[in-house]
Amino acid sequence: MSEKPSSDQKDPSGERLQKVLARLGIASRREIEDWIRHGRITLNGQYAKLGDRCQPGDRLTVNGRAIDLDAMDEPTRVLMYHKPTGEVVTRRDPEGRPVIFTQLPRPSRGRWIAIGRLDINTQGLLLVTNNGELANRMMHPSHEIEREYAVRVLGHIDDNMLERLTSAVELEDGVAQFDSIRNAGGDGANQWFHVTLREGRNRIVRRLWESQGVVVSRLMRIRFGSIELPPRLRARTFMELPEEMIERMLMDVGLPLETKPAALKSKLQVGAPKKYPSAKSPRGASPFKRGR
Repeated sequence: MSEKPSSDQKDPSGERLQKVLARLGIASRREIEDWIRHGRITLNGQYAKLGDRCQPGDRLTVNGRAIDLDAMDEPTRVLMYHKPTGEVVTRRDPEGRPVIFTQLPRPSRGRWIAIGRLDINTQGLLLVTNNGELANRMMHPSHEIEREYAVRVLGHIDDNMLERLTSAVELEDGVAQFDSIRNAGGDGANQWFHVTLREGRNRIVRRLWESQGVVVSRLMRIRFGSIELPPRLRARTFMELPEEMIERMLMDVGLPLETKPAALKSKLQVGAPKKYPSAKSPRGASPFKRGR
């Protein structure tokens, strides 16, 4: 293969490589720019350069792997999945644990990209999309997308503790806090709370509570941005979001609305769960009593 940089693309209607590859979920725009500089991307048999554009029909490779550019024309799709405890948010797990992507239908082109993660012991709302740019923006701290969790806590909790948790707590990776905490009931030493925050650091909800000497006995994400987990959506089932909900997500992170026809207009499609041994859920009050 020639090491000569590629020539300028003739069709000005093509899209920049960074935008296309980010849209396909390959990497972030900044990472792709770095890959271009280091010769890891080729376009039509030549090394790509910053500013190059591509379109369906071009031959594009990343680290020697061919990229399906026809997926560029796919409309944005988003699935809402009710992740149970015991599943991991990855494509392959070396320990052989169940992974969430085996529970979802395959997209016609491209692949599903998780919008954020939930650890193996956390259940609840997980969004996946075929639009990598949407996923990256939803997760990026600069967009401050609010997440809401229902959390069951074991231990003595008083007003001073709640005030500390909504002010500032020093963790090993920096200061963190909840934006809001609301008591959602419970019995005895176990109490339910609904908490909100605008970041997705690893195990941040658990670590905040544990910093106060209490134990999180159950954790469930019930909202991500404007998308809420419906109580009727059982664990290991999914819904495909309708066009109007996807448009709201795009607007929330400053992406343009699409002219391509979406798969759905106004009705949520529900997928049935695949079967394997289920994890037992702890007893307690319902985490869905929001009453915000």
